[in-house]
Formats: sequence, structure tokens, C-alpha cells
Amino acid sequence: MQEQRLPTFDDVIAAAQRINHHINKTPVLTSRTADTDFGAKIFFKCENFQRIGAFKFRGAMNALAQLNDVQRAAGVVAYSSGNHAQGVALSAKLLGIPATIIMPHDAPAAKKAATKGYGGNVIEYNRYTEDREEIGQALAKEKGLTLIPPYDHPHVIAGQGTVAKELFEEVGELDALFVCLGGGGLLAGSALSARHLSPNCKIYGVEPDAGNDGQLSFQKGEIVHIDTPQTIADGAQIQHLGQYTFSIIKEKVDDILTVPDEELINSMRFFAERMKMIVEPTGCLGFTAARMLKKELKGKRIGVIISGGNIDMARYSQLLAGI
Repeated sequence: MQEQRLPTFDDVIAAAQRINHHINKTPVLTSRTADTDFGAKIFFKCENFQRIGAFKFRGAMNALAQLNDVQRAAGVVAYSSGNHAQGVALSAKLLGIPATIIMPHDAPAAKKAATKGYGGNVIEYNRYTEDREEIGQALAKEKGLTLIPPYDHPHVIAGQGTVAKELFEEVGELDALFVCLGGGGLLAGSALSARHLSPNCKIYGVEPDAGNDGQLSFQKGEIVHIDTPQTIADGAQIQHLGQYTFSIIKEKVDDILTVPDEELINSMRFFAERMKMIVEPTGCLGFTAARMLKKELKGKRIGVIISGGNIDMARYSQLLAGI
């Protein structure tokens, strides 16, 4: 990947203008039950209602929209466990660009089906024994494709930053913002927006306990690599942060928290029963951490980004039933 400068909030503003006519401006919802439980005001930015069911469409569209004619004609390649795959596939379809998507063989069936439905040419790999980055780079070199990483690219980060930008513009300044953390694109982009639109807001990235590479990196001050984590939060089964994302996170984020899988299921159940919406496990990371810190958040204005709602219905039912 060609080295580029770190994105800034100006890039987020430009991204918002560039992708505005393609994306859904997703709702910010509240819950009287959550507010009463916390003794605070909680604002949920619901990217589960975004096109493709996740925030990833924003970054993918912002990146693909900036390709030149030669790059568009040759096509793109991306690797993803599911949501970035769908984001790139749909963006490519809308822009008339061929797309090859590298997905783990055990990615949720619904995510693979949707990616193929958007016109993506899906190539499967084993996430526990093969390196998706190596596969992607080899394909890009062999076929002259442009590689669109799922998080470690300035254009992708800027696109993801439009989520928090919309949230702050709608509800005003917040005391704390909880953001799901996988590779760091959403968290890095959110931090760019938060530091400009709500300078005093505490920014927390949230990972599953089993996949705490971001937390370890944050504490050590350098990127830490881990084995592929075993967690129901498939969007956070990441082995390491990116160079671009970590550079922003270490400077602008206040802390990285982790939560257990069983608490993600409790949050999924809350969203289903009290707010009548489907949220995938990864999308529950932020709210789960907030629930675990609710005594410290009393009287505060809290933002929670729900990253997506893509999950197989059979798996969703099993998790809620405790199977």
C-alpha cells in the first residue's frame, strides 16, 4: 500500500460530502429503560440500519469513490470477515467496479451470501492457518487490482469517521463515547470527529476479552500481534491494529476496554427485547462496556455506536437461547 498521510477531521468532512448521496443517515435512538438503569442519558447511533447493515459501507464507498479510471477498470480486492466485504461489494456495484473479496471459510453464511448478492467474487480462506493480507497483496500484484483494506487506509478511516460526526451534529457534545474496536477504523475515525466536535468527550474503544490486541497495544505503546481470537464477536477477530489506526488511537483515545462474550449476549437480548432491533455481537461491544461502567457514568451524556446487525438468524437464536 502506498504510504499516505494520516487522515484529519477535514478528511472526514470531505468524506461526508463525497458519500452523502449513497449512505443512509442512520437514526440516533434512545431507551428510557437504559437511561433509568444508568441514571444517565444514552444515545445509540444505529449503524445496523446502514446500507449492508453496518458502518463499513461508509469507508468502502469513500475509498472506491476516489479511484481513478484505470483503477476502476482493473477492479479492487478486499479481505474481510463480512461487513467490509459487503461494503466493498455494494460500493463496487454502485460504481461499476469489479470486486474480488477474500473471506474466511467460517464467516457467517448471511454475510457471504450478501457479498455474493452484491456482485462480489468471493474467495474463501482459513483464518486460522492462512494470512488474508498476504493473499490480498498477492492477488493485487498478480491481477493489477487495487487493495482496499478493511481498516488501515486513510480514506476508509475518514469514511468511518462520518458515523460519529453525524452523532455529535445531532445530539451535541457528550461526556463519553463507546466504540467497537476490531482493526480500529471506526474508533480512529470516531476519535477524529470527537476531538473536533466534543473536545472534552472521553473516547473508549471496546474489544472482546479474547481479542485484546488493541488494549495491549495501547498499554505498550506499540502494535501487538495476537493469535486469531476465539470470540462470538466475529468482526473483532483481528490479530492486530493497523499503522494508521494505531497512530490515531494512541494519540486521541482515552482507553481501551474489554468485555466477555456472555455479556455481549446480554446486550443482544436487551436490544432485541427493549429496543426491538437485531444487533450482531460485535455491534454490542460499546454498550456492553458502558453497562459494566454504569456507576461511573451516572448523570452523564453517553454515546454508543452500534456498528452493525449482520448475523445468521439461526446463530442469533442459539445465542439468545443460550445454546
